[in-house]
Amino acid sequence: MHQTSSRLLRMTSDDRPFTRDFKDLFSTLMVSLPLSSHRVRFKTYTFSFTSEEAINNLGSLKFSQSNRMPDPKDPSRIVTTTTTTTFSMAKEMARSVCQRFMDARFIELADSKPVQYFPPKGSLWQLTPKGIHVLERFCQRNGIQQEHVVRLLQSPFNTMRLVILERDSVTDRLSQDKTTTEVIFRRFAGSTPNIKANVSISDSDSVSEYHDGITGVKLAETRKIYDKVIKNSFTGKCAVDWLLDCCTTVEARETNEIARLFIQHGLIQSVLEDKVYVHQNPEASQFQPTKNAIYVFTDKGRRVAGWIESDRLSLQSGERGADGSQRARSNVRVRDDQSPRDQRETNTTRLTAILNDAALRLLYREFLRETLCEENLAFYLDVEGFNHNFHSIDLSKPDAVRETLAAAYGLYNAFLAPGSPCELNIDHTLRQDMASRMTRAVAKDDEAMYTSLKDVQTLFDRAQQQVFKLMAGDSVPKFIRTHKYIEVAGDILEDERNALSGGAPERTLSRSTRYPATNGDVPR
Repeated sequence: MHQTSSRLLRMTSDDRPFTRDFKDLFSTLMVSLPLSSHRVRFKTYTFSFTSEEAINNLGSLKFSQSNRMPDPKDPSRIVTTTTTTTFSMAKEMARSVCQRFMDARFIELADSKPVQYFPPKGSLWQLTPKGIHVLERFCQRNGIQQEHVVRLLQSPFNTMRLVILERDSVTDRLSQDKTTTEVIFRRFAGSTPNIKANVSISDSDSVSEYHDGITGVKLAETRKIYDKVIKNSFTGKCAVDWLLDCCTTVEARETNEIARLFIQHGLIQSVLEDKVYVHQNPEASQFQPTKNAIYVFTDKGRRVAGWIESDRLSLQSGERGADGSQRARSNVRVRDDQSPRDQRETNTTRLTAILNDAALRLLYREFLRETLCEENLAFYLDVEGFNHNFHSIDLSKPDAVRETLAAAYGLYNAFLAPGSPCELNIDHTLRQDMASRMTRAVAKDDEAMYTSLKDVQTLFDRAQQQVFKLMAGDSVPKFIRTHKYIEVAGDILEDERNALSGGAPERTLSRSTRYPATNGDVPR
């Protein structure tokens, strides 16, 4: 059984590919390349490729997912389902796509020399730590085991721990609320200041220190600006370098957007404006991504980063105090008088809150990655996206049903098929129902195929409900005991306290009440 799909990349309103499709295209290209060793000027570069190889492969690129399983009606018969996705483009378009890969810091010249434009020939490239991380996540999801890719992923070059930014599933825009911004900012600042002895080191173009995604932005210990000496400052360029290298940002515009949010929320402030850049780019009055623009962390920024002590709202009593975080930590325990049913309902409410809040979802995703069960959240969110596409199918378009069914096979082969790379823990009956339906989902005409697709969507909903219950009962109770959850939950309660006292809330009261404290009640 073979299902083939070919479609245009989804584009955002500002004319760039959706991030998910963009990363999948990049990873598919990397899998197609040999990533062999090349020798240039007496030096050998491992896991490298040429401009010509990348452009030629993008001209006709295919990615197939296959799954072999016994026929539910006849176990002696093996059914193989294969989904093939094809990308094709002209050479100039391929060069433009490679330019975007370079701008997103997925790839870099093997000799590390900076270039502004992707040359169509004569250059040698390697994946950056960010690009390797993107490729690794793609391979884990799709069960890719090609030898050259496995060698790269197991090499010392695979060091990055990217900040996986949350995006709107419809517009692909980054989440911009205060709490999400502060979560990103904590990683940007680092657990301790990354101070350099002099300006020449802190302001250098080298980004090798950012290879792990944990080290914070480079700071100059002292910097003389006119007649003042400024401590622990950084340039606008250093800021955007960190945001582009250590987050799933895909263009400079997004890094500038995040840096502006840092300023708007009072986490950093300007000490020297690049007036020439502002004159040329009036929209950059708040933040300039240049070496001439200098910034420092505010007192609030240092508190949010955890560099200095801060008072925090207790999650249970609503009291403030220097030991608030310690009280909050003890309050995540379920009350003794709660029945098991009450506890399950509370965890269900908490999981709903986590899924609806970008900041909590970002932290929950990182927690699941650390505990090796990120596939549960990935499947849940992928089904949400699949359902959105299913309910908005335009049946007048000849390939709409076929494309959606191909997406269904992609989900099935990644998460639900026996032996799939991210196989989920669902009950045997549902797995059998799913296997039976998927072995006969492809039909000869669109009407019959749409009927099959509706059945598949119903089964996906059942699987999604089971995964939701699994997360609520297993990982959520562990997650809400982590310091990171307590920290963000305290911020949410702080915003609500400000709203109730008549202050200027940084998130609306109606929104904050959807994210309960760890004892299940929001203090009044």
